[in-house]
Amino acid sequence: MYKFQVYSFILLCFTSVHVFAETKIAILDFELKDLTLAPRVPAEIERTASIKPLLEAELKSAGYTIVDIDLKSQAYANAGVGYLFDHHDLAARLGKKFNADYILVGRLHKPSFLFAYLMGHLIKVSDAKLIGNYISEAKGPNKKLTIKTVESLAVKIDKALDNSYTPPSKN
Repeated sequence: MYKFQVYSFILLCFTSVHVFAETKIAILDFELKDLTLAPRVPAEIERTASIKPLLEAELKSAGYTIVDIDLKSQAYANAGVGYLFDHHDLAARLGKKFNADYILVGRLHKPSFLFAYLMGHLIKVSDAKLIGNYISEAKGPNKKLTIKTVESLAVKIDKALDNSYTPPSKN
């Protein structure tokens, strides 16, 4: 009887590891595509740089494992601005090098001074298929609005991966 319990426990452990394995997502640095013809505004560069860490925190709190891809590797894989955003196969290849299940390539698209779009392509690394094309609107450069837009993006990603994440209320 004791042997049976030990074997059952070992089988349960192996099954649990498989069932509870966390989904690994790599998030690349977001690119700024500013169509306003304004010179590179430090506030927009700062806002764009804030998106990745905000999104990583949101997805981490939803139970995802965040895979870090260093800037040098990202720059090497990227032939130019928007290249990985448009070439899912190459983004998937980069994600595979870092053992990610999914890779998110994003941009802050700013067609106007009044609003911007947070855009993301979620790519399944194993087959290089685009499984999510997300667009969330941010009205104005307000930091709180950027945070809400990132939360909206996290919910969309989570919904596509079927985990039903709800961002915590920040009162």
